[in-house]
Amino acid sequence: MKISDAKVFVGGPAKNYVTLKIMTDQGIYGLGDATLNNRETLPAAYLQDYLIPNLIGMDPRNSEDIWQFFYRGAYFRRGPIAMAAFGAIDMALWDIKGKLANMPLYQLFGGKSREGAMVYAHATGADLEDLMDSISAYVEEGYKAVRVQCGIPGMPGASYATPEKRGNTRNYITSYKGIRPKIEIWDTDRYLRFMPDALAAIRERFGPELKILHDVHHRLTPREAAELAKAVEPTRLFWLEDPTPAENQDVLQLIRQHSTTPIAIGEVFNSIWDCNRLIENELIDFIRVAVTYAGGITHVKRIVDLAGLHNVRTGFHGAPSHSPISMAAQAHLNAWAPNFGIQEYLVLGTPECEALFPSNHRMENGLVHVSDAPGLGVDFDEKEAERYDYQPGSHPVVRLEDGTVWNY
Repeated sequence: MKISDAKVFVGGPAKNYVTLKIMTDQGIYGLGDATLNNRETLPAAYLQDYLIPNLIGMDPRNSEDIWQFFYRGAYFRRGPIAMAAFGAIDMALWDIKGKLANMPLYQLFGGKSREGAMVYAHATGADLEDLMDSISAYVEEGYKAVRVQCGIPGMPGASYATPEKRGNTRNYITSYKGIRPKIEIWDTDRYLRFMPDALAAIRERFGPELKILHDVHHRLTPREAAELAKAVEPTRLFWLEDPTPAENQDVLQLIRQHSTTPIAIGEVFNSIWDCNRLIENELIDFIRVAVTYAGGITHVKRIVDLAGLHNVRTGFHGAPSHSPISMAAQAHLNAWAPNFGIQEYLVLGTPECEALFPSNHRMENGLVHVSDAPGLGVDFDEKEAERYDYQPGSHPVVRLEDGTVWNY
């Protein structure tokens, strides 16, 4: 069996999904997702100009060797662009393997560890009451876990929690159209004064059963993060996400020394080397890598295995920038992983996505149930893809009130 051709598609409903389709000389094809949010054309070009010409003629069953060929052979290793491109190839090769075996991927990993994987939704509000309404809507839909973000009283300008729309969509803003980013304003003192009481009010309103998550978005220093983690201990969060930038992994020790609040980190990590010390020193409770830009199934499975040795559970990234292909790959990993924790869920289920990426993966009562179709269990409609083209966008840039650039 040989790889005979491969194509890259950029575009999708409200997002620039980067979809890779690898064809073989036996008519079997595999799909992968290389979407790097707001930098989508970069992994697409890397695939088209450098990786696909090398793929042609390779045996797609040798996914491990192909992964090592690209990772080690590039000399300059890692980084989100390269790892997203490698990840797309790896997903597509695993998809082909599953189709050859006539098995869903979770069977190739070792079978199911659970029937359904718990997911969490994003509830946002311009103020606390608005947020309570958003949480209530998700609870009524059957969600058992909700990530909560709220506008901060007195904070000028927009905050990262401001909802893009009201009503049933309840999507938080992840990007803005156009290359020039929108500016958001951040005030740490106002945030630290407001958020502990807001989270306590949410717990009081919804009781002990609802799993409450909160994302700080890297915006606190280590000392401030330790202060917040200690202050919210009585609320018993399911996790506190990205409380401080983790490039210096040792700073997480300060949070551990002052609080037992569970910590989730890793959505911007690209490899096992970005998180190995956090895992081995048990400085986090959940690892947030995504199968897309952390190098695909082969590499993420290694991270999951390492995490399992150190009491760290999975909490894969699942923002709208991940196409249903990568979400399907994570669904199979979630079905298998002995140390599964929870899955962020913001992409599947819209009619537009279902038309472009048909599948039988389903979400019911806050749980994702993985498809038993061979391979990833998701397809790609090239004709439907013709409806979409690339639309440039950018993440917001955050500044303090005095104009200083801050962490997004």
